[in-house]
Amino acid sequence: MCGIFGYIGKKENAPDMVLEGLKTLEYRGYDSWGIAWIKENKIEVVKNTGKIADAKGIQLPPANSAFGHTRWATHGGVTLANAHPHLSRDCTLALIHNGIIENYSEIKKELIEKGHTFLSETDSEVALHLTEEYYKNSDSLLEALHKSFSRFEGLNAIIVMDAKTKKFAAVKNGSPLVVGKGKDGNYLASDAHAVLPYTQDVYFMEDEDYILVDDKSVSVYDGSLSKKSIQYTQLDWKPDLVSKGMYPHFMIKEIHDQVDVLERIIQKKDSEIHVLSEEIKKSFGTYFVGCGTAAYAALAGTYLFSKIAKYHVNFTVGSEFGFLADFLTDKSLVVALSQSGETVDVIESVKKAKEKKARIASLVNVLGSTLNRESDVSILLSAGIEKAVVSTKAFTAKLAHLILIAYDLSGNIEVGRKYLRLARDSTKEILTTKNLKIISRLAKTLSAKEHIYVIGRGLSYPIALETALKIKEASYIHAEGFAAGELKHGVIALIEKDTPCISFVPLDETHGSNLAGAMELKARGGKIIGISPQKHDIFDIHLPYTDASVASVIPSVIIGQLLGYYLALEKNVDPDMPRNLAKSVTVK
Repeated sequence: MCGIFGYIGKKENAPDMVLEGLKTLEYRGYDSWGIAWIKENKIEVVKNTGKIADAKGIQLPPANSAFGHTRWATHGGVTLANAHPHLSRDCTLALIHNGIIENYSEIKKELIEKGHTFLSETDSEVALHLTEEYYKNSDSLLEALHKSFSRFEGLNAIIVMDAKTKKFAAVKNGSPLVVGKGKDGNYLASDAHAVLPYTQDVYFMEDEDYILVDDKSVSVYDGSLSKKSIQYTQLDWKPDLVSKGMYPHFMIKEIHDQVDVLERIIQKKDSEIHVLSEEIKKSFGTYFVGCGTAAYAALAGTYLFSKIAKYHVNFTVGSEFGFLADFLTDKSLVVALSQSGETVDVIESVKKAKEKKARIASLVNVLGSTLNRESDVSILLSAGIEKAVVSTKAFTAKLAHLILIAYDLSGNIEVGRKYLRLARDSTKEILTTKNLKIISRLAKTLSAKEHIYVIGRGLSYPIALETALKIKEASYIHAEGFAAGELKHGVIALIEKDTPCISFVPLDETHGSNLAGAMELKARGGKIIGISPQKHDIFDIHLPYTDASVASVIPSVIIGQLLGYYLALEKNVDPDMPRNLAKSVTVK
């Protein structure tokens, strides 16, 4: 989950470049950060706790090689000692790490017995000391890293800086690392978009890749340290995609981006959608898997496929999938949904499915990501770079693709496009200044509340869950989503006078029963906020959108996203970097 960025080359401002790279990766973790650089034959380090933006007046020296790390804490608290990079006693080796070394404790005991002294509580420092121990008896940093990495259990990415050879050595298993090839040097990063200001030629490291990098070359080796040839991918992304532009936060920018995202998906060729619908037709059992926001999109997919295509699709969250994988066969299809393509629970699900020889398909936003490469069939979401930790446009992109795939299965893909156009136009209306002010004013009212409850039925049920998640993530207000029919099975005990209750009431087969649920809440004192194309007397507050048939899930959830955003502002929370969260969950 941590952010990693490194440069080695001809430029003399490497530490400053790394600092800027870390700023673009800070959504991966913002508990602490640090930078290391080589000065003559020693390594110097600067570290800080908190966000990079909070550290004012940073002065970094000239150097032509440096790397840095922005941390999401796993082992050990948020302290200066636990911040990366970790430095060897003689200041000739430094290490940064993303992941969890599950067996670090036993290795640490072994190293202490050999005289090593540890300054932090992290598992990462164990990787440094073990590599240093092996390097004592070897002329090869890569061999030393290979010996240490082969002992680690878990999913990890590691980069070691060596002041003696002026080289970086790197390895990964599970956690992402990319190499960027520039005109004036080489780059390493946890996310490809971080290197976009310098190069668009990247190599997405595969598991068990070992890499040796200096200012002129990149050498790649497999798990047995045999040299391998690689091909660089040329990205067509633009560096300005990672800027906020005219917006105060990435979250609100990305909410507004959704109009363009929908248009791109509407314009996709039939063949791009057809490839996945054909896989589903061939399979004997289709299973959706995702985590967090992606899980709610996958759950929505089960309703869409039943309603539109008359297909039964199973769903489970990624962290639970492994306990339900015994039924998979070589005729099964697992469809994984992920923005980053690096979510560890999703990757683990895919690996377990592959052990059963199931086919793998994916809806993923990042070209070259682990999920993208591990899939037999992969559709890119076309959402563009998403930087806010609170995901918005990737969710909409998943819903839009699922609608098109379901309609393609039914033989009516143009009907799906028609409804997505309605959803696009409805989204434009929601994002007008007038409607944004209405939602902003509602957020002022709700910001003092401790609890918000959200209900829906059918397709609106996963939208209720996702809206509750947006409110929790962005504003820290406790929000819970429920199936409206489950109220009477215990949930209604939580409702008292003036409890805010958001009710999704689309103009579909659930309309009457959703209104009935809202009435049950109102009868117990609940304050009803109706999100619906149609006004009703039961609503204390009505947030309207134009009906888009089955694609109404899109404008309705965008209202939920906006409510989460404006609640964050009222609570004085940074919606781009909420506490305790990180964008790409690459640890278990």
